[in-house]
Amino acid sequence: MGVSMGVMDWLGRCPLVAILRGVRPDEVEAVAEVLVAAGIVIIEVPLNSPDPIASVGRLAARFGDRALIGAGTIRRTEEVTAVAEAGGRLLVTPHAAPDLVRAAKARGMVTMPGFFTPAEAFALIDAGADALKLFPAEAGGPATLRALRAVLPGEVPLLPVGGVDAGNLAAWRAAGAAGYGCGSSLYKAGDTPDAVAAKARALVAAL
Repeated sequence: MGVSMGVMDWLGRCPLVAILRGVRPDEVEAVAEVLVAAGIVIIEVPLNSPDPIASVGRLAARFGDRALIGAGTIRRTEEVTAVAEAGGRLLVTPHAAPDLVRAAKARGMVTMPGFFTPAEAFALIDAGADALKLFPAEAGGPATLRALRAVLPGEVPLLPVGGVDAGNLAAWRAAGAAGYGCGSSLYKAGDTPDAVAAKARALVAAL
């Protein structure tokens, strides 16, 4: 339960998860700086970004005491190892992969695997997942999250990812979301730190 409390501590500071898909190592620190300044302290670098392990390493070295840094789009055990060795403490997957959850938990990482059905959710919970990422969230909308929330254990945080923006945060919250994964509504490849800062402020204000 201790690590699960850790997840809630981070989400309590700010329930937004920044998904920096496409970010480069030479720009990732400047982008993260404006996110942390806006109060966003959970940052994920998807592995389909340029040299993502280098970005995770840079973020962990600079923000590891102030933010929960990790990687997303993780699909293999060796990727879990690489992220952990770079200093990443957060595992996010696009799919329901109990084996990856167990591998990450063995390394003391916080896990936020993806799911879409109750069967997937319970398999991930049994594997020790700290939080669950409803993905692709826009395919079901808040009504799907509300229905899932009714059957899943109340202490397991659910976070919609996909199509989440400042305009629909309230609807997701009403449906039972404990946090929100924000990709293009927060960062698109090539965005300047100033552009990201403006989007971050808008999302934090919408909370």
